Amino acid sequence: MMLKKVSLLFAVMAIMAFTTGATLRSTYVAITPDSSLYIKGTTNVNTFSCLFDVTNIDNPVRVDYHREGDRIRFDETTLVLNVDCFDCGGRGINRDFREILNSEEEPHILLALKEIRPIADKTAYEALLDIEIAGETNVYKVPVKVEKDNSLLIQGDLNVRLPNHNIELPSKMFGLINIHENVEIAFKLGIEEIRN
Repeated sequence: MMLKKVSLLFAVMAIMAFTTGATLRSTYVAITPDSSLYIKGTTNVNTFSCLFDVTNIDNPVRVDYHREGDRIRFDETTLVLNVDCFDCGGRGINRDFREILNSEEEPHILLALKEIRPIADKTAYEALLDIEIAGETNVYKVPVKVEKDNSLLIQGDLNVRLPNHNIELPSKMFGLINIHENVEIAFKLGIEEIRN
């Protein structure tokens, strides 16, 4: 019996010796109504901008994280954006936008935060994101600006190449109007922690 207790103690000590000491923490945050997120793109004849209605974000958002040195790593922290909640300024372009993103089969854009780390002199930050568009996920590094007041403001711009998400670029009007393959995702997210 004593040998079993010593063996168990040894096993626990061995496991603890290989852990990083990082403790997973959880909290809930709300995206504030003054936030904005939009996708901008161009065609050979015009530009378009599709604004996401942030009141449709399912608040609160659960955030699981731990620190590793000067980095914060996140686990299962995902912002779910319903493609139907983007407004491009008119019914026709909204329909085209949803068709391009295959919203009938893939109704959401998923932004999964993986890591935030300081860059340069630790006054700027870089976020590592998994972004799923039309069912295809790619990893992006995004420079972000973080401001602290009573809440947190995270803003940045991300250039996304649509063919990287297996999105075929349609042409309209018998090929006279062509969408360019790069779009910009611009975000300004006000975040408040929800305390219990």
